[in-house]
Amino acid sequence: MALAAVVRVPARVLLRAGARLPGVALGLTERVDGWGDGARRFGSQRVLVEPDAGAGVAVMKLKNPPVNTLSLEFLTELVICLEKLENDKSFRGVVLTSDCPGVFSAGLDLTEMCGKSPAHYAEYWKAVQELWLQFYQSNLVLVSAINGACPAGGCLMTLTCDYRVLADNPRYCIGLNETQLGIVAPFWFKDTLENVIGHRAAERALQLGLLFPPAEALQVGIVDQVVPEEQVQSTALSAIAQWMTIPDHARQLTKAMMRKATASRLITQRDADVQNFVSFISKDSIQKSLQLYLERLKEKKG
Repeated sequence: MALAAVVRVPARVLLRAGARLPGVALGLTERVDGWGDGARRFGSQRVLVEPDAGAGVAVMKLKNPPVNTLSLEFLTELVICLEKLENDKSFRGVVLTSDCPGVFSAGLDLTEMCGKSPAHYAEYWKAVQELWLQFYQSNLVLVSAINGACPAGGCLMTLTCDYRVLADNPRYCIGLNETQLGIVAPFWFKDTLENVIGHRAAERALQLGLLFPPAEALQVGIVDQVVPEEQVQSTALSAIAQWMTIPDHARQLTKAMMRKATASRLITQRDADVQNFVSFISKDSIQKSLQLYLERLKEKKG
């Protein structure tokens, strides 16, 4: 089931109509200095898009403080902003980065998965699926400028991109660490990681819930470059320029060919995947584990 079922109205219709969802406010906000009269920042409550139409590139900044957790509303806004860029033919590439210091994204919002109804869990998981499908199958060149810690769902989001640049900071670890929380990464998380780092490395990383610091992340291949923190975004923009030297039709068809089998596995099993998630997350043992983890987080903040 597509995101249309989650938000009731397809994202493309919302963009054309300028409609608003609860917690989703889209629209132009301010002019970007030096980018011409038509270049303006736009976005939503939790996503800021800085477009450079002349260069054909936009920088999409995640701004759901304090740690960019992927709530239902945030997932929806990310998809809508990406669709808006895809529908504007002046854009060919997007740099994905964070506006929250020290964190790219802490991943899925555990509060969406704890103490709620099965219907809510289903709605949330459909939105997670939709984010992955839209980003993984995007015709745009997507480059991650990873300027903070990037576990779990944050890592998954970067894995949908064509290229990943990580800041050289020992606190900025990246990986799918679901098993550390007592959660099993779904098959399409596994497939995405395996496509990037290979079967053996993915098997070890997933079972142990590994989070790789920059040097190890580069060695295992989960990122493509590690650079000083102040150079992350400029390096990502340089990388995207290289990808954009290739004719779009050839690059897009090649990308679709490489990713079709992985995307199709989820597309053909979406409903079953939602049912499996709801069944798993509703178990008393899983709910207790999540509640305990959330309580520990509150204690740390206190």
